[in-house]
Amino acid sequence: MNAYVYGYGAPGKERLIVVDLGVAFPDMEGSPGVDLILPDLSWLVENRDRLEAVFITHAHEDHVGAVPHVLTRLNVPVHARAFTANIARRKLSDLGVPDDDLHVVSPWPETVQAGPFRVGFLPVSHSIPESAALIIDTPAGRVIHSGDFKIDTDPVVGEPFDAEAWAEVSKGGVKALICDSTNVFVPHAGRSESLLGPEIEKLIAGAPGMVAATTFASNVARLKTLALAADRAGRSVVLLGRAMRRMVEASLETGVLSGFPKVVSPEEAQEIPRGNLMVLATGSQGEGRAASAALSRGKYLGLELKEGDLFLFSSKTIPGNERCVIRIMNNFSERGVDVVDDSGGRYHVSGHANRPDLERLHDIVRPQIVVPMHGEHRHLREHAKLAEARGMQSVVAVNGTMVDLTGNAPVVAGHVETGRTYLDGSVQIGALDGIVRDRLRMAQNGHVLVTVILDEEDEPLGEPWCELKGLAGTGSSGADLAEVLETDLDQYLRRAGAKTLRDDDKLEEGLRQVVRQTAQAEIGKKPEVTVVISRLR
Repeated sequence: MNAYVYGYGAPGKERLIVVDLGVAFPDMEGSPGVDLILPDLSWLVENRDRLEAVFITHAHEDHVGAVPHVLTRLNVPVHARAFTANIARRKLSDLGVPDDDLHVVSPWPETVQAGPFRVGFLPVSHSIPESAALIIDTPAGRVIHSGDFKIDTDPVVGEPFDAEAWAEVSKGGVKALICDSTNVFVPHAGRSESLLGPEIEKLIAGAPGMVAATTFASNVARLKTLALAADRAGRSVVLLGRAMRRMVEASLETGVLSGFPKVVSPEEAQEIPRGNLMVLATGSQGEGRAASAALSRGKYLGLELKEGDLFLFSSKTIPGNERCVIRIMNNFSERGVDVVDDSGGRYHVSGHANRPDLERLHDIVRPQIVVPMHGEHRHLREHAKLAEARGMQSVVAVNGTMVDLTGNAPVVAGHVETGRTYLDGSVQIGALDGIVRDRLRMAQNGHVLVTVILDEEDEPLGEPWCELKGLAGTGSSGADLAEVLETDLDQYLRRAGAKTLRDDDKLEEGLRQVVRQTAQAEIGKKPEVTVVISRLR
C-alpha cells in the first residue's frame, strides 16, 4: 500500500506531491470477503487543495493498484512512464474511470514541474519493466526516491542499472535518499536475471512430458526467459491467466518486450503433443482463483497436468503465502506431477537490492540523509543502522510519520493518522467500520438467528425458533442444538416480566444471553446472535 507524500512550504501550508498509490491483498484470516486493501487517504483528501500531482514509480500492484479507486477523490494529474501508464489505463478502463488525468513522462532528463517540485524519472532495474527512481528537486535541495530497485546490468527486459547516471544526478549533492529496504538482511550481492536462462533451459530440456511454470505475472523478463527456454526446447508456449496476458500485451504495445516467442491459445494447445507444450500460468503465490491453482485441481481450459509432467515455481513465496503455495504443490504431487521450487536459488532472483547493493548505492549517491522505506519495521530499522554506521543521518519513519528534511539531520515533525480501507465488492469501507470484524466473529463463533413473535398483549405467540449457521448440530446433551436453544428461549420468555416483554432492547439482550450461555454449555462456543422481534398490532 505504498503512498508517500512530499511537501514543501510553510508548516500546514505545504504544497504536496504523492509518490505511488498501491494496494495490498486480503486473506481469510484477517480480512475475509474483502477484494482489496487500500491506504486510508482521508488526510490527503482533506488537503487535496494543496496537492499538485501523483507520480507512480512502476506498475506493481502495491504501487499503482489504488489509482483507479482513488483518482476521482484526489482529482490531480498522475504521471508515469509509458508501460506503467498503460497498466494504469487498463485499470481505469475496467472501472469506467476517465484517464484524462493520466500523463506519460519520458525518462530523465525530462522533468515535470509540480508546484515547487521538479520531478524526473531515472530508470532502474527491477522485476517489472520501466521502473524508475524519482529525482525530486525542491528549493531546499534534491531528494532521490529510489523506488523498488536492484543492481542488474543485464536484466533481460527493461533498462539496466546505470551507475554513471546515478553518479551524475548525485554530483551536486543529495539532501536525502529515500531507499528500498526489502533485502537489507541478505548478505550477498544480488544476481542478474540473465543468469537464470541456462538453468531453466536445462530443466525444461530434460523434462519428458508437459511443462508448466508460474512466476509473478508482472515479471516480464522472467516470462521471456521461460518462453525462450521453451522455444529452444521445441515447445509451444501457452499463457494462462488474465494478468499474464495483459502484462505481455502491455509490454508489446509499449515496446519494452521484443523477441518473445509466438504464443498459442489453450484451444490450439490441445492439438499439440504434450511433450511439446510449455504452460506459463498465473498464481505463484497460491491464489485460489489463479490458473496454477485451477491446474492443480484438474483441467483448466482443456489443459491438464498428468503423472510425469513438471511444474516449476520460478518465484519466491512471499511470507504469509506459504500454506496456499504448499497446498497447490501437494495437489500436483497427488496427481503425480513433479514440482520444482526455487529452494536452491537456481530458478529465481529477487527484484530488490541486497545489503551490498544498498551499500553501493549509498556510496554512489552519498546523501546527507537516508530514509529507509519499503520493508517491515525490522527492515527499516536495520537499514537506518546501516546508513548511520556508514556516516549518514537516518530515521525510522513508520506509517504516518512526518519527517522534516530541511536541517542537517532528519527530525520527526509530527504524525498523520493513517490506516487502511477495504474494497468490499463495489464499495469502499473503513477498517474500523465493524463489517470485517463482524465477519471474523461469525467465522470464529458461528451465528444463530432467533425469531420471536409477540401478540397484541405483548405475550409470546408460539415458541421462538432458531436458525444455525456454522455451528455443530448436536451438543453435549446429545439433543439437537436448535431444539435445546428453543426450549431455553421459551422458558426465558415465560419467566420474563411485562416490562421486559414491552422493551425490545431488554428483550433482545436477554434472548442473546440465553443463546450464548446455552451454546457455551452445549458446544463450548458463544456464537454471534441476531434477534428478530415481530409484534402484532
